[in-house]
Amino acid sequence: MTAPTPSTLTIHEFSDDLAHHFHDINAEWINAMFKLEDTDREVLQHPRRNIIDKGGVILFVEAQGLGIVGTCALQKSAGNGYELTKMGVRESARGLKVGEFLLAAVLERAAQLQASPLYLLSNAKCEAAIHLYEKLGFRHDAEIMATYGARYQRCDVAMRYSW
Repeated sequence: MTAPTPSTLTIHEFSDDLAHHFHDINAEWINAMFKLEDTDREVLQHPRRNIIDKGGVILFVEAQGLGIVGTCALQKSAGNGYELTKMGVRESARGLKVGEFLLAAVLERAAQLQASPLYLLSNAKCEAAIHLYEKLGFRHDAEIMATYGARYQRCDVAMRYSW
């Protein structure tokens, strides 16, 4: 398969008709590597209520010829903080730089929102994702881990974006 180029990748804003992709893409990778936790189920089943209506953002990536292949959210937390969360790319599109394209778009949106802190919670098993986060400016952060890490049982990595 030929790798998509930016001209064949399109960012879409959240809409209720795309919500099922948010659920399915994230459930795919979480179930493949871990198990869905109650907090995952709540956010994935009700993204408008848990993210959009609370001042957050959900973006999607469409790859020409493949449809919606990736998604990521910025979930509002305390103050002007945002958690970059539920970033997933369909297995069929991995290795095509979709994640990097999506993460760049999410970081641009976070800058527009003046997100501070911008952080994420992950697991060391997610090596490819962690490498991508580091490549685009996230740094491991003990304070973020102490403040937010207990949200997920599987969390053993916490990172903050360096503006």
